[in-house]
Amino acid sequence: MTIKVGDRLPDVTFATMGANGPEKRKTADIFAGKKVALFAVPGAYTPTCHKSHMPGFVDRAGELAAKGIDTIACTAVNDVFVMDAWAKDTGASGKIAMLSDEGGAFAKATGLDIDLTGAGIGLGLRSKRYAMLVDDGVVKVLNVEDAPPRHGVSSAETICSLIDSSF
Repeated sequence: MTIKVGDRLPDVTFATMGANGPEKRKTADIFAGKKVALFAVPGAYTPTCHKSHMPGFVDRAGELAAKGIDTIACTAVNDVFVMDAWAKDTGASGKIAMLSDEGGAFAKATGLDIDLTGAGIGLGLRSKRYAMLVDDGVVKVLNVEDAPPRHGVSSAETICSLIDSSF
């Protein structure tokens, strides 16, 4: 079953890069008591993710904060070292919390996983591309792309346009 607006995020463990190396963080550690713009990508460094999706959120980080977003977070089924390097390479460090979804636990628990094994590029199990607005762990907005290369409904521009005073 796919998560929907009004649902609480599942309790999973992400890996993040801390000052002393990889750290484990539970869903509540990231989302409890906060307004979060979360976006997911099928893979760090993949063309659309690297050239379009991530840069939009990096460029609009200030706008999202001005609209009341406490945290911008990105998740992908990539290891914590790849996520950390990708943050550094895209200018996301210090702006976007990078959440390594080890083994796709979050993607599976939300029903937003996708098997890209047949794509012929070695991706395997990944997350669908989406963006959501989450308030204290509850999904308020969920925009899922219908195909991995697309990023219009999950773009930073679209998410910024959906934030109003009620969020």
